[in-house]
Amino acid sequence: AMKINQNTVLQGQRVTLVPYTAAHVPRYHEWMQSEELQRLTASEPLSLEQEYEMQRSWRDDADKCTFIVLDTERWSRQACADEDCMVGDVNLFLTDTEDPTLGEIEIMIADPSYRGRGFGKETTLMMMSYGVRNLGITKFEAKIGQENEASICMFKKLHFKEVAVNSVFQEVTLRLDVSDQERRWLLEQTNHVEEKSYVELKLPAGVLET
Repeated sequence: AMKINQNTVLQGQRVTLVPYTAAHVPRYHEWMQSEELQRLTASEPLSLEQEYEMQRSWRDDADKCTFIVLDTERWSRQACADEDCMVGDVNLFLTDTEDPTLGEIEIMIADPSYRGRGFGKETTLMMMSYGVRNLGITKFEAKIGQENEASICMFKKLHFKEVAVNSVFQEVTLRLDVSDQERRWLLEQTNHVEEKSYVELKLPAGVLET
C-alpha cells in the first residue's frame, strides 16, 4: 500500500516533502481555485468538502504516493506551520496494473513566485529517487500539457525523452527508463536529502503520541 510515506519527510536544500494531510487541504483548495492551475493540471474545481474527501482517498490509495512540497528554508526555521510554507505537490501513480515498476510522476509548483527557481527540479529528483529506492520503480512517465513548455523542458533536462503526443488531450508523454547509470546519477543528485519521521518533527521534544 502507498501509505508507505505517511510518516516520511524528505528534506532537501530548497524543498521539503511531507505527507499530504488534512491540515494541508484548505491551502491546497485555495490554489485549485486558480483557472491557470486547473488548466495546467487538467482538473475541475472541487468544493472544500470534496477536497477533504480527495485527500483521504489519496492517503488510502494503494496506487498513489503524494507529498506536499514545502519551502525548506521557511519550514526549517520552524517559524511557520506547514500550510504557510506550501509551494506545491508531487505525486507518483502506479498506472499499470501489469507493471508495478512503472510510475507516472506529476508535479505542481502552485505558487508562481517559486517557479523557475529550481524548486520543481529538486522536487522531481527527490520523488524519483524515493520511487526508485522505496517503491521499486524503474520507469517513469510524465504527461504534460503541450502548452506547458517550462515543465516539458525541465523533464527533458532530467533525461526524460518525448515518446508520444496526444493531440486530443493536447498532451505530451515523456519517459525515462532508469538504467544503472541513471540510477547512480539520480542517487548522486539526491544524496543531500535527509529522510526523517514526520511524527517526530511535528511533536514538541519529549512528547510521543500514545
